[in-house]
Amino acid sequence: MSDWKFNPGRVIVTRTAVEVLLPHDMFRALACHLSGDWGNVDAEDWQANEDVLNDGTGLLSVYRSSPDKKFYIITEWDRSLTTILLPSDY
Repeated sequence: MSDWKFNPGRVIVTRTAVEVLLPHDMFRALACHLSGDWGNVDAEDWQANEDVLNDGTGLLSVYRSSPDKKFYIITEWDRSLTTILLPSDY
């Protein structure tokens, strides 16, 4: 927890993400998300996440799991909830 840049609140995983993603990929990505490694977002979204760490807006990270499934991690603006989901869940 000492490397976390913010508190994730409650962490949930959508049903489809549970069915498709490997648990170690989700845990690895969540650790990256909480430490400020936003994954495969473009430079503009990366900077937006950096800018909003302390101003009360949501955070979005994009990762890929084995075997090459894209997924998101989204933390709500009030840091009460972090969701791991597939693009089709969004």
